[in-house]
Amino acid sequence: MSSEKWVFAAKLNDVREHSCITAQVEGHTLALYAYGDNIFAIDNRCPHMGFPLKDGSVKDGILTCHWHHARFDLASGGAFDLFADDVPAFPVSVRDSEVWVDVAPKGDAVARLQRRLHDGLERNLPLVIAKTVIGMAGRDSVLPFRIGLEFGTRYRQSGWGQGLTILTCMMNLLPHLDAEDRPRALYHGLSAVANDTEGMAPRFVVQPLPNAATDIPTLKRWLRRFIEVRDSEGAERCLVSAIRAGATQYELADMLFAAVTDHRYIQVGHPLDFTNKALDALDLMGWDPSLAEQVLTSLISGYANANRMEESNAWRNPIDLVAMLEQTFAMLGMAVNQAPKALDAQTRQNLVDLLLEDDPQAIVNALVAALRAGASEVALAGTVAYAAALRIARFHTSNEFGDWDTALHTFTFANAVHQGLRRLHCGAADAKPIPGHSDLLRGVFDAAMSLYLDRFLNVPAARIPAPTGKATDPLASLTVLFDKQQQVDAAATA
Repeated sequence: MSSEKWVFAAKLNDVREHSCITAQVEGHTLALYAYGDNIFAIDNRCPHMGFPLKDGSVKDGILTCHWHHARFDLASGGAFDLFADDVPAFPVSVRDSEVWVDVAPKGDAVARLQRRLHDGLERNLPLVIAKTVIGMAGRDSVLPFRIGLEFGTRYRQSGWGQGLTILTCMMNLLPHLDAEDRPRALYHGLSAVANDTEGMAPRFVVQPLPNAATDIPTLKRWLRRFIEVRDSEGAERCLVSAIRAGATQYELADMLFAAVTDHRYIQVGHPLDFTNKALDALDLMGWDPSLAEQVLTSLISGYANANRMEESNAWRNPIDLVAMLEQTFAMLGMAVNQAPKALDAQTRQNLVDLLLEDDPQAIVNALVAALRAGASEVALAGTVAYAAALRIARFHTSNEFGDWDTALHTFTFANAVHQGLRRLHCGAADAKPIPGHSDLLRGVFDAAMSLYLDRFLNVPAARIPAPTGKATDPLASLTVLFDKQQQVDAAATA
């Protein structure tokens, strides 16, 4: 960038006579203020929402915009109200009764946008977040995502939450969106992070063990033991030590999936879903080790402090589902076929039908039988996730609103199990053969039991609408229906 570009702006007498005038200079609309013995030049648009600063007022060197009362240092353009941002100020030179201004760009535009994004996240300023994302997304979508990821994992003491999950979902969607829609998706994710962290204490990552020679299997065993007794600090130290010891992406995922499924359906499935999203986020960022420490340790508090369904009456009475599952898990090693395969269509449909029935022992037996017949863990998990989706599709609108969350949580958990098993079996370049079966396989059975407990939400079961074929532009019809209430059936048939 050139250091100087001086251009004529106005006659000195005109500025002094009116105290403030506007001037069009090199594509800029400037407000030229005569204040005291000096002339000041600033951009005429208030950086908050565009009010003409020529119509503001100056007192004691402070310019006030009269729309939302944002205040600026007239000399530097610096804002005293961070919701407004600094207004660009231009150096002024008076030459032979003429006002000249230097319109050469000053500073690093990307660095300024990063700083403003931090301001928006720190103070939960939606408009600031929106403007910075629009400014940054055309250059690099990864940079605002990384800023949000680092911010959300550092400034929320309880760790990974809904905001970071939404942000990662939005980032996963970007390749499928039109260019003009990508900033909107990033805005929603970053705004969710700001909401999730507002008023929260920061989180501090623990240091690794001094002995870097501890092997990964031992650290995995210790991590699970510390989670068992709800000791999040001890578990975090094991995880950081594993990362510093060079644990692969596969080994880290395996450690986390084991710990998060040692107890049944903890915290209605959120911790497992969060784990998948955290791993997705690191995939998007290329698995930077320092970032991995910040991101993955943010999950541990959620594991250690979660409600466990062993403590829930619904999972214990009138049928002790937990005891049933523990007996099943003891024999999983013998049930898993060493030459897994996909399920054929009829077997899959029969299993889905049974999953939606009301006999938990029959459901567990059928899942075990499918494994013995050669069904892969991934195929079995996908079948349970599909059944959970059908539970939502058949959800009757006469149910209470909170019941939707119940069915949704089962689906998101089942989907997380499926995606996690895909990662362990198919998606990790550094994956090693799993001896016997993965600990995450237990999640398939947990999801099936949660699906069983949701069965009354389909009484009566809503009919799944069939396409009418009448709509000439189904997507256009659907977007119109999304803006109206009570259009469930119409949306389904569009």
